[in-house]
Amino acid sequence: MRHLTALPDLPDLTVTLVPESPEATNSTVPLVGYLVLAPAGTQPNQLTELINASRTAAPPPAPATGRGITVDTEERTATVDGRPLRLTYLEFELLAHLVKHPHRVYTREQLVATIWGYGPVGDQRTVDVHVARLRRKLGAAHRERIVTVRRVGYKYTPPGS
Repeated sequence: MRHLTALPDLPDLTVTLVPESPEATNSTVPLVGYLVLAPAGTQPNQLTELINASRTAAPPPAPATGRGITVDTEERTATVDGRPLRLTYLEFELLAHLVKHPHRVYTREQLVATIWGYGPVGDQRTVDVHVARLRRKLGAAHRERIVTVRRVGYKYTPPGS
């Protein structure tokens, strides 16, 4: 919980343990013992509505195939020009996050908070090291897709931008 309270951009949260209910036994997602974080003041019946709405949401579009960088977060795979990339957990999370938000500049602190899951502690150069490894794995044809914004952070620029 202290990690959640350390993040200033999160709204007030209510922590609710969803109990077993007859409705949950017929669902495809078991809810027994799940910890649910919801905005403060959310009622338990509203949680059921939110969960049901998330199940009926449209599936994410299929990843594009062919040339370029492709990230499939459902299967946790990444390819470059059709060639699979062997990425560590953090490299994959970093690439997926940047690709999901093209042209948006992220500071090192934002990336540490989002990808690593903790606030700004210690040396932020770990982001630089992971970006360098990721660029190496992307190869010469695509390493420039992850752009360094001097004295700020990093962004992803898709081809043709």
